[in-house]
Amino acid sequence: MSQFTIATRESRLALWQAEHVRALLAQHGHAVSLLGMSTKGDQILDRTLSKVGGKGLFVKELEVALEEGRADLAVHSLKDVPMELPAGFVLACVMEREDPRDALVSNRFERLSDLPQGALVGTSSLRRLVLLRALRPDLKIEPVRGNLDTRLRKLDDGQFDAIVLAAAGLKRLGLGSRIRQLFDPAEMLPAAGQGALGIEVRTQRADVAAALAPLVHQTTWLCVAAERAVSRAMGGSCSMPLAAYATFDGEYLQLSAAWGDPDQPGALVRARSADVVADLGQAAALGEAVAARLRAGGAR
Repeated sequence: MSQFTIATRESRLALWQAEHVRALLAQHGHAVSLLGMSTKGDQILDRTLSKVGGKGLFVKELEVALEEGRADLAVHSLKDVPMELPAGFVLACVMEREDPRDALVSNRFERLSDLPQGALVGTSSLRRLVLLRALRPDLKIEPVRGNLDTRLRKLDDGQFDAIVLAAAGLKRLGLGSRIRQLFDPAEMLPAAGQGALGIEVRTQRADVAAALAPLVHQTTWLCVAAERAVSRAMGGSCSMPLAAYATFDGEYLQLSAAWGDPDQPGALVRARSADVVADLGQAAALGEAVAARLRAGGAR
């Protein structure tokens, strides 16, 4: 039996995710403890992520714990993981994806189309900002930071008419009843890796990677590898107004992406492609091809 420590953020959702991984590892005979940590991404709540360093702020402290040997693995929402990991770190496992879609949460309105002109919608994501503007240019969209419970509390306090969140987090915490509308990916394309959990380890920790092998979901990993390759080829920023979403149709991986300019409401560049994908290299090549189509269409 191996003994491992998981580094995790201390939000309720992050702790759920870490507990989920702990339970699965325990089923395979490993003893696992949790090391809860607060990250800069959790602490800086008065500015949008794009202005303070991007979503990498959610993982840096966890990587320091891995580097110092205080933890053996870190569990992340994959959409929060930078496209390029620091030297000495590797993504050792991608688990089966939860619902990748975005969800509208509101106490007064059932659908986005029900919101009155000028209604106030909260989101901390530039991707959601540009996609919402393309769907409803008349809405007022403002940042809402904080963990999932904090955002819901701000909605319940009447600060917003609606907020947009990842469906996966709501469902994992048993809050699926708060969802009013699940957006079709065709109209609200998800972020790269949305709904999937990724587990990061030190490169030399082959023992941890071996313990994680039974948790790997290869189909999800190929999909998110293609999605993340789009982001990497477009500059690698988690804060870019970029969406990428892949699904399998037989042996073909169908990959769609969209890019928007926050300063030019409604202007979206879309691209898609499909190819036979059987390994991570082929998934990355498909993502790079779709990124090239975005750039050819005017994305930057």
